[in-house]
Amino acid sequence: MSLHSLLTSDPTRRSAPPRLERSVGLARVTLAGPTPHQGQGQGARLERLYQSGSAKAVPLFTPQGAEIAFLNTSGGLCGGDRLAYALDLAPGARATATTQTAERAYRADRPAEVSVEMTVGAGGWLDWLPQETILFDGAQVVRRTEVALGAGAGCLLAESVILGRIAMGETVSALDFRDTRAVRQAGRLLWLEPLHLCPAAFDGLATLRGARALASVALIRPGAGDLLAPLRAVLTESGVAAAASALPDRLMLRMMAADGWPLRRQLVRALAVLRQGAPLPRVWQM
Repeated sequence: MSLHSLLTSDPTRRSAPPRLERSVGLARVTLAGPTPHQGQGQGARLERLYQSGSAKAVPLFTPQGAEIAFLNTSGGLCGGDRLAYALDLAPGARATATTQTAERAYRADRPAEVSVEMTVGAGGWLDWLPQETILFDGAQVVRRTEVALGAGAGCLLAESVILGRIAMGETVSALDFRDTRAVRQAGRLLWLEPLHLCPAAFDGLATLRGARALASVALIRPGAGDLLAPLRAVLTESGVAAAASALPDRLMLRMMAADGWPLRRQLVRALAVLRQGAPLPRVWQM
């Protein structure tokens, strides 16, 4: 579903009993490229900020670069909620985008819908590093992340999912989580990762095998495969099963663990390699 149709569709068209009020939100940020006295990729400037409903965005500009923190002020996702984040980077602009905290999805009678649309102009760069998505028992979520790259642009994408909070004694026996991520360049599909978590995915050799936390990372840029050996060298966290592979211009990492904390520690070390020592977003500080 497109960003526009997600926000303008009428949830009352279907014949059904009266519905509770649901959250609807859109946050869109547009960053201009470097000023003429700056070099390629050295800066980005806020050009436009739009936010409505429960979706907000907080731009932060530091010597290390632009950071955009998106947040959902409704406190989590419930059935029928519609949330959209969008980020547009002008040619030459570089930015790191994240979420202010972990997103929570609660028991629902129908799916919450989430859309993430990001465009990266020619020669630009995007790190999309949202914090964890926590799925509670009975959650229903449909989420789609689309990244459009211009010529010579690249991106680093990370996503992690936690099934309940072990420290709180929570278990997840039923859910429906459909998550699709796609990266295109000049209309050509470079990477597509669909994920469907349902009760059948909890066990089995080709699924979670009882794991309660999982993450995937994709690096898309020329020479991405050069980082495969350094990345594999740091995949040492006890209790985390991890594997990485690469093609010349794409690198993929997948991990799963029994708990979210060791998974996060491993993810932080992996991102340090893939970001070549650049600090993580401030909201990631542990």
